[in-house]
Amino acid sequence: MRQATAMANATGLAAGYALDALLGDPRRWHPVAGFGHAAGALERRIYRPRRSAGAAFTALAVGAPALLGAAAALATRRHPVARAALVAAGTWTVLGGRTLRHESRVMGRSLRRADLPAARARLGHLCGRDPSALDEPELARATVESVAENTSDAVVAPLVWGAVAGLPGLLGYRAANTLDAMVGHRSPRYARFGTPAARLDDLLNLVPSRLTGLLTVAVAPVVHGDRATAWHVWRRDRADHPSPNAGQCEAAMAGALGVRLGGRNVYFGRSETRPFLGDGPRPEARHLKRAARVSGAVSLAALGLAALYPVTVGRLAGATARAALRTITGAPGRTISGAPGRTISAATGRTITGSAGRTLGAPERDGRGLVRSVGAARIARGGRGSGR
Repeated sequence: MRQATAMANATGLAAGYALDALLGDPRRWHPVAGFGHAAGALERRIYRPRRSAGAAFTALAVGAPALLGAAAALATRRHPVARAALVAAGTWTVLGGRTLRHESRVMGRSLRRADLPAARARLGHLCGRDPSALDEPELARATVESVAENTSDAVVAPLVWGAVAGLPGLLGYRAANTLDAMVGHRSPRYARFGTPAARLDDLLNLVPSRLTGLLTVAVAPVVHGDRATAWHVWRRDRADHPSPNAGQCEAAMAGALGVRLGGRNVYFGRSETRPFLGDGPRPEARHLKRAARVSGAVSLAALGLAALYPVTVGRLAGATARAALRTITGAPGRTISGAPGRTISAATGRTITGSAGRTLGAPERDGRGLVRSVGAARIARGGRGSGR
């Protein structure tokens, strides 16, 4: 059953990825949008400018989808086809790879036509920066950085948590990531209330972001990049970013594309100046299509790893359980090695004998309080009993 469940999870992840690649996000009635509305209503009821209120909000808003996923997984534990279908639906719901790559290509076309108003209007689909004063290189940089980070957030991380924890992992991760986008930013309203959601999102993305960086380095040749250069930039610059996770993805993307990311980011009402990542020129319109190709290659590689993980773990767990069972019980008609010089027959109803064929009796205490076997005493005394 363990292997059947693992195969169902792997099949569901692959099917959900295929649905996202073919269909993208639904235009109406998207479950993640519905979750956002519900989370907004919950926030309005329990908001206080305190971290404790933010922690309660995060626990409720993330715990509910995770528990729903756990209940669905429990209900389908003996029905692998139903499990695969649910995992596929959940994976399709939480992934955003097709939409991410589409937005990058649309932005690239607008910039190639020098249609800056259209490009500025489109930037809001990717990030929360103020595009009103951005020129072509800055719009291109914002897009490349968003594609790099969201390849982890919208594709790699959901696949990782789906592989590790199944439906609860898929739904719980997407809920946490959505809350971070809603309340995890630095603003007067969310400076304290949003901290728990932001910290949870950071924690859940520690491994996926680093995996994204590593895979970005590995697939650099798909855009005629150099793995050695990408590796060098990733290792050197990834810790310079203020985010513990975004720098992993952006530094690797800068190295793979041969561009320089970072600089001054203007948001609505505030600005941040970030260190430069990479050694090349500023991104241009032509780099956006290449960034989308890197994102697609990283996503496919992550899918392969995610699909293999539950199958491999399931097989290892099954083999370990079988080996442990054989060690404990033995197989009928076989022998289990005991103490040096003795063998113990595993067949039911057979006599337990010493190496010389002597019967080992029940344990008995001698005058010094030591537990001995009657048979062992006979062996030690040349075949005579202890006389007691």
